[in-house]
Amino acid sequence: MAKKVVIITGGGQGIGKVTAGHLAAEGWQVAILETDTEAGRETASAIAGLLFLACDITQEAAVQASVEAVIERYGRIDALVNNAGFGINKPIAELSLREWNRVIGTNLTGAFLCSKYCAPHLKESRGAIVNIASTRAYMSEPHTEAYSASKGGLLALTHALAMSLGPEVRVNSISPGWIDVTGHQKSSQRKDITWSREDHEQHPVGRIGRPEDIAGMAAYLLSDKAGFITGQDFVIDGGMTKKMIYV
Repeated sequence: MAKKVVIITGGGQGIGKVTAGHLAAEGWQVAILETDTEAGRETASAIAGLLFLACDITQEAAVQASVEAVIERYGRIDALVNNAGFGINKPIAELSLREWNRVIGTNLTGAFLCSKYCAPHLKESRGAIVNIASTRAYMSEPHTEAYSASKGGLLALTHALAMSLGPEVRVNSISPGWIDVTGHQKSSQRKDITWSREDHEQHPVGRIGRPEDIAGMAAYLLSDKAGFITGQDFVIDGGMTKKMIYV
């Protein structure tokens, strides 16, 4: 029986990289779309059989070509994880339109483009999409307008796609909270950080999150075990968004 095939955007570092490794260990054929060639090559060398495609997901032609390359290589696509994203945190008076568009383009438009070109193949395989959103879709710190707006848009895109692509394709999202990805960055940027006891204990579960916490949920949502789940967002934040704070 042919292995299932998953595309993960931003799969060279952080949550994307750990998710790629998790799914590969479960028997998936994994392809990552990544603009950072250093990170992409490192991940490809670390995960046996992984396909790394250099792709700027804000560019429609690049996305289309990458999806076609995956089909040419494997003949199918069973899942898509829209993980690529970044933020630019500045006071709104200092945030340029170009910076706003860069964040929206990667975090939201990129997810739309990848979903658009994967959709016909996902319908054929009766597959699934998982969008990696953020608790910033629900709550904010100052100066996060572009990032928060992009992640809020991703939640709306999730339930819209679930309605448009169902019943053949299920679409869900995950909203991570504070996830420590420092040990899963590319070599040139990897840092060892010791978080304080207070950092951990402000989470009701008693610790900061790990990329494995997100990868496990993504794997579940892509599996047949989640066959009755679509259009939903799953907050994985150690309970932080449910914690009342009194000063």
